[in-house]
Amino acid sequence: MSERPVPPRVLSIAGSDSSGGAGIQADIKTIAMLGGYAMTAITAVTAQNTRGVQQVAPMDPGLVMDQLESCLTDIGVDAIKIGMLGSPEIAMRLAKRLDTFAGPIVFDPVMVATSGSILADEATIEGFGALMDIATIVTPNLPELAALTGREEIDGESVFEAALDLARERDTIVLAKGGHGEGDQVIDYVVSASGKLASFGHARIETRHTHGTGCTLSAALATLLAMRQPLTHAVRIARAFTYSAIEQAPGFGEGSGPLGHHAVRKLSAPDEG
Repeated sequence: MSERPVPPRVLSIAGSDSSGGAGIQADIKTIAMLGGYAMTAITAVTAQNTRGVQQVAPMDPGLVMDQLESCLTDIGVDAIKIGMLGSPEIAMRLAKRLDTFAGPIVFDPVMVATSGSILADEATIEGFGALMDIATIVTPNLPELAALTGREEIDGESVFEAALDLARERDTIVLAKGGHGEGDQVIDYVVSASGKLASFGHARIETRHTHGTGCTLSAALATLLAMRQPLTHAVRIARAFTYSAIEQAPGFGEGSGPLGHHAVRKLSAPDEG
């Protein structure tokens, strides 16, 4: 009788989205669909839907840390995804506690929801630095990359340069996501302190249903890294999962609708350059 496969244990540290499209809820769906075991440390509770964020209540930092410890000290954790932080104190305490964590850490520096609502104040964004210093890979979109590198904006010509600056400053790997760029193609760059590791491109999907794309991508990446996939291959498959989930969006809501995590079946990886 063969042994049952043991799923990778993935901890999502992020905010709760009451409408289920982003944050903790998107992470759990993604991790489960990819064959992982999902655990959570909730940093904030939000009232939100596809039209925007109506209210945010950050969790007590001590409770966030207790959630983290409960997972680490019993079931154990193979990889961590960090999303919405809730407060600068949560950011700093997480960075200090996870400095010795041996597994991969994926940090999605969430600042603004897809709807345009602000999810991190200036003080919290300042606390991002400590988490980037310990992260295996950081996954900013173009507005986030601009904020993290002190630029007013980033166009297609300056994405790689900005990603390289951030990778060198924080000694991490950067996945610069091009979804907020212009043109028919979405180009993402994977950059280390020594230069470009890979680039990926796919045709832009014309849709308003993109709520939770960043959460989905980073959770997928954490799950694949927990499976010990090589980093650029993990990025490739995480992007393919996210792309398919956008294609399978159920069409819910009046604004930026959720993805179709439940409908993703076969992944076809976009091109690597």
